[in-house]
Amino acid sequence: MKTSLKAILAGSVMALSAPGAFAADLTVGYFLEWPMPFQYAKATGMYDEALGMEVNWVSFDTGTAMSAAMASGDVQISVSQGLPPFVVATSAGQDLQIVDIAVSYSENDNCVVAEALEIDKDSAKELEGKKVGVPIGTAAHYGFLKQMSHFGVDITSMEIVDMAPADGAAAFAQGNLDMVCGWGGGLRRMLEHGNVLLTGAEKEELGILVVDVTSAPANFVAEGAETLEAFLKVTAEANAMWNAGDMKAEMLEVIAKDAGMDLEATEATIGTFEFPSVEEQLGEKWLGGGLPAFMLGVAQVFQEAGSIPAALDSYEDAVAPGPLTSISEM
Repeated sequence: MKTSLKAILAGSVMALSAPGAFAADLTVGYFLEWPMPFQYAKATGMYDEALGMEVNWVSFDTGTAMSAAMASGDVQISVSQGLPPFVVATSAGQDLQIVDIAVSYSENDNCVVAEALEIDKDSAKELEGKKVGVPIGTAAHYGFLKQMSHFGVDITSMEIVDMAPADGAAAFAQGNLDMVCGWGGGLRRMLEHGNVLLTGAEKEELGILVVDVTSAPANFVAEGAETLEAFLKVTAEANAMWNAGDMKAEMLEVIAKDAGMDLEATEATIGTFEFPSVEEQLGEKWLGGGLPAFMLGVAQVFQEAGSIPAALDSYEDAVAPGPLTSISEM
């Protein structure tokens, strides 16, 4: 686990020397099987029209891969990057900033124990010595560490394999893993063969918040401010359309197709998501003050687990509320 995360950190740091100039077009990273309102705007051309350019979209398996792509200059904006991989990258020195809270989803990111083991929250200590598939440096990894700490499970006794959720779900189905962690479509497939230890609500009671952000390199936030604000404005409009409720049926069909999912799975997944308004995002809980403190807590968990060398003293510089504030004043 340590070797894998160190490789991710090293890759991000090496890419920091990439040229800072941005191309005239815009490339945005996102996840398949992760249905969100922005995909309605993506598929219907709302972004292209508002930005006056054709936006290039590229899909990723993990937030750590998004960090590497932003470090190399291949991607300018990442939509719905998990907060833990963002913290991993910034802890390594990558100059990224959070510009938006994309989604809150405590019920859609978890670890699943193989049903044959018959292990639940009352017998979680029996997980010691077991083989676990975890996407290292992600929200699922953070949740895994926090849950194992809560249950007093010694993770040094476990065989931890770095696996993207889709790969982990496949290995889990074949009986090659005792526990596996992930989100979205991968998590749905995992649940066909096992059970969670804690529900989303139970995790939140332990302070395990699960949130994704919209992130970008700091130099793009500064140099591409006009483009970034236009992009975030469209995202906010799509979220507002979804939250209003009267267009859900129309939006759901478009979102499902863009996410590469069937309608039933899309509805079940997005139903566990919360998309905060611009005003809520700028509030004290998130960009208005609470987020840097939460990120420091995430970093300390990774540091204590030996997954990153050290946490930063503060993550305040990694939060940029300016673009969203400008939108709120329009």
